[in-house]
Amino acid sequence: MSQHEIELILARHLSEHLAMPIFIVDPAGDLLFYNEPAEAILGERFDETGPMPASRWSTIFQPVDQDGKPLSPDDLPLVVAMTTHRPAHKIFGIRGLDGAQRQIAVTAFPLIGQAERYLGAVAIFWEIPE
Repeated sequence: MSQHEIELILARHLSEHLAMPIFIVDPAGDLLFYNEPAEAILGERFDETGPMPASRWSTIFQPVDQDGKPLSPDDLPLVVAMTTHRPAHKIFGIRGLDGAQRQIAVTAFPLIGQAERYLGAVAIFWEIPE
């Protein structure tokens, strides 16, 4: 994570030591990291996917609403947090990269540093058993 704000480096470090699934993006919305608990839900290790632009991560998991209709990337909590700089929450379905369909609850919030610097956003999520 060279050349990233110290707050993003610390957020990644914190996420590596937590048992909750966490997904971190930079100010442009590019995926910087997701932790090991997130790997189990997303269906692939971060080491295998690596960083990716928002245009890819917002569609690669094929998000659908609770009626099974495709969700627009703009409706995803992490995109809402990125664009409005406000927290957002939603329950929706994804298809993990392992092919498994999962229902998840996602809470996302912007990372705002000192002097109101926008640093990116974080999503914390968990699987909802069916």
